[in-house]
Amino acid sequence: MSSFLLCRIAGLVVFSIIGSRIGAALAHLSSFGEDETILIFLGLGALAGLIATPWVTIIPLRAWRRAVNEMTIPRLALAICGGLVGLTVGLMLAFPLSLLGETPGQVLPALVSLVCGYLGMQIFSSRSSEILDLINERIMGRSRRLQPFATRQLLLDTSVLIDGRIVEIAETGFIGGALIIPRFVLSELHRVADSSDSLRRNRGRRGLAKLNELQRSNDMPVKIVDDDPEDFGEVDAKLVALSIQLNASLVTNDFNLNQVADAQGVDVLNVNALANAVRSVYIPGETFAIRIIQEGRDPNQGIGYLDDGTMVVVESGQKYMDRNVGVEVTKLINRPTGRMIFAVPQAEAQR
Repeated sequence: MSSFLLCRIAGLVVFSIIGSRIGAALAHLSSFGEDETILIFLGLGALAGLIATPWVTIIPLRAWRRAVNEMTIPRLALAICGGLVGLTVGLMLAFPLSLLGETPGQVLPALVSLVCGYLGMQIFSSRSSEILDLINERIMGRSRRLQPFATRQLLLDTSVLIDGRIVEIAETGFIGGALIIPRFVLSELHRVADSSDSLRRNRGRRGLAKLNELQRSNDMPVKIVDDDPEDFGEVDAKLVALSIQLNASLVTNDFNLNQVADAQGVDVLNVNALANAVRSVYIPGETFAIRIIQEGRDPNQGIGYLDDGTMVVVESGQKYMDRNVGVEVTKLINRPTGRMIFAVPQAEAQR
C-alpha cells in the first residue's frame, strides 16, 4: 500500500473526527437537527482529509528531504545556524510581545519565533557562499578557491553534455569533486532533443545519453539540483549566477560563456582548453606524415588533420591532395578555440 493512500486514510479518519466535533459544537446554530449537522460536518471533514492530507504532510516532507539531500554540508550547516539565530531573535522579542494583551500576547510570540527562524534559515542558506568566503578569508586567512578537489563542485552546462568528452575525463580521475547539473539545463537538453531539426535533435539525444552514462558511472558523484536563479532569463546567465551562489567551478565548451563567467570571477574549466593542453606538441623543424584531405583558403594550400583534430595547414600542399606526405613544421598558433600548425612538404623544405 502506497504512502499516499495510507496518508489519505489517516487524514480521512482524523478530519472526520474533527468535523463531527465541530458539527456537534455548531448544531445549535444550524437549521438542521443535531445528528444531521454532525453528519454533514463529518462528511466535509472526511472529504477534506481525503484530498488535502498529502499536500500538508507527504508532499512538503518530500520536497524538504530533496532540498536537504541536494544541499552541500557547509550550506546545510549555515542554514541550521541561521535558524538558531532567527529563533534567538524571536525569543528576545517574545517577552515584549507577550505584554500586548491576552490573545495577541499568546499568539504573537510563537508566530514571530517561527517567522524569525524561517527567515534566518533562508538568509543564511541563500548567502552561504559569501558567508563562507568571509569566514575563510577574514578568520581562517585563506581563500575558498583553494578548497580540496574532493569537496569541489563542478557545474556542467549543456554544451559539455552534448560534447560528451566529460564522461571519459571523469573516468580518468583527473578531475575531482561532484558533478552538478541544474534542472534548467536538463530542460534545455529536452527542448533540443525534441527539436524538429534532425541535427539539433541528435545533439540533444546525445547529451541525454551522456548524462545517463555519467549517472551510471561510479567514478564521480552526479547531483541534479533544482536551484534556478529566477532573476536571470537566459540559461548562460543562470549558470553564472548559480556558480557564484554555490561557489562551484563551471565546466563548459562555450567560448563566450567562458569569457563572461571569467569576467565575473567564476572558476571556469574549459574542455577544449584541456584538449589543447594534452595534444601532441610539434615545434618548428620537426617532421611528421599527414594526409591532405582538402584545399586551403589561400592558393596552393592543403589541409590535413592530426588524430586529435588539430588542423595542419600545408603550404604548397594542394598538389598532394588525397595523399600522405611528409611535412616539416614552420609555425604554431595557439588560440582559445584550438591550435593550428603550419607546415611545408619535406621536399619543398629541402629545396
